[in-house]
Amino acid sequence: MAAGSNAMRVQLMVLDRDADVTGLAGRPVRLLWRDPRGQVRSWVPQLFARRADGTALLADCPSHAGAGGERARGAAEAMAQACADVGWAYRRLAPLDDALAANLKWLAGYRHPRNAGRPHLTGAVLEAFTRPRPLLEGASAAGDPIAVLPCVFHALWHRHLTANLSTPLHEHVLIGPQGWSVTETGDAG
Repeated sequence: MAAGSNAMRVQLMVLDRDADVTGLAGRPVRLLWRDPRGQVRSWVPQLFARRADGTALLADCPSHAGAGGERARGAAEAMAQACADVGWAYRRLAPLDDALAANLKWLAGYRHPRNAGRPHLTGAVLEAFTRPRPLLEGASAAGDPIAVLPCVFHALWHRHLTANLSTPLHEHVLIGPQGWSVTETGDAG
């Protein structure tokens, strides 16, 4: 799916990484309504996400809090009401900080199953990080880091491993098992 802006692309990655999201669409609908003065207005939200429980989210991805000005604020109110009327949710998704966005972009490059490596490699990687340890130390414990790192990044993307994604990924960043609690994992709620 093509993303119309960097902010939209980052939010697509956040939603794609969310195991509860079962479907995504870009610019899925156009809402038409009349404002209090009777003028016809329209808005096309940037994203649609369907969740496993059947709920839906329409969202916009502003590059900063005030993006779009008064027109966007009015559209947000109309979108929220229209979504509430059909049992959906509408949100303007807050931009991610630079480090988290960069980490998600990096990890998204490893989302494809080919990066999991041979079947035994995934088990070795998960075993290497049963306790939190630095990225390169754990990768080395699982085998040749050149072969292992794509598997580690794949496991981080799919949340089989956890790291603090709000700081830049580097060789000393602590990686832990799924469910390991860090200050900020960058995981979307």
